Amino acid sequence: CHVCRKAFSKSSNLRRHEMIHTGVKPHGCHLCGKSFTHCSDLRKHERIHTGEKLYGCHLCGKAFSKSYNLRRHEVIHTKEKPNECHLCGKAFAHCSDLRKHERTHFGEKPYGCHLCGKTFSKTSYLRQHERTHNGEKPYGCHLCGKAFTHCSHLRKHERTHTGEKPYECHLCGKAFTESSVLRRHERTHTGEKPYECHLCWKAFTDSSVLKRHERTHTGEKPYECHLCGKTFNHSSVLRRHERTHTGEKPYECNICGKAFNRSYNFRLHKRIHTGEKPYKCYLCGKAFSKYFNLRQH
Repeated sequence: CHVCRKAFSKSSNLRRHEMIHTGVKPHGCHLCGKSFTHCSDLRKHERIHTGEKLYGCHLCGKAFSKSYNLRRHEVIHTKEKPNECHLCGKAFAHCSDLRKHERTHFGEKPYGCHLCGKTFSKTSYLRQHERTHNGEKPYGCHLCGKAFTHCSHLRKHERTHTGEKPYECHLCGKAFTESSVLRRHERTHTGEKPYECHLCWKAFTDSSVLKRHERTHTGEKPYECHLCGKTFNHSSVLRRHERTHTGEKPYECNICGKAFNRSYNFRLHKRIHTGEKPYKCYLCGKAFSKYFNLRQH
């Protein structure tokens, strides 16, 4: 490339790369108007609207809209993790996951937003962040019409309708709606805390908790409410706050239909139906549905 000197093995890859510099996006979606530099990216995007999933796993039948996601999924069946971190020994099925993990050691954030300069460790985080500037929400729920900036947020939301919990802990059998929540849960078994603050060296089980902690040092509140201007140190707190303006209650009980504006209150409510009492007194064995009630006891 004559602009940045990056080199490629194929001329077609060079032509694709050059569009990053020119900003040309000739392929437009006829449904939402979003434009893409490459025809293949447009086709992938169109599947968001149609829900089409062309790539099916021959072992379990799970289907995907992208061949890349199918290949990543197939490794789950083999259990193979050939990519090992030379710093901590943690192994990964995919080299891309290893590279992302290594950035947790080095703090590297190579992907910068051209509008505000904020940097990110992953391209997916950058793309998600850019939507905070342009307001784009390309992922729509076909059941209630609610739109989201990221496809993972749509999938999480859809499970509030279906009650699906596809991620199961192999140690205790507990199931979760999100893979990230499963990974956090697994660390309660292993005690692993891979995310370390470079200012005070406190360690955390989750990267999002580390980012929240770092803001206690910096005082940063990057998430602003577009309705009242109030700022927050975490996106989830902003989303909760926005519901005070909109009155939205996205968490609906599939048994009685009662709706909630916070997932925590929704989880507490579900225990009324299930009878679950996860908080047990270690002295007398009495169990409670709420941690607060255990503390009182």
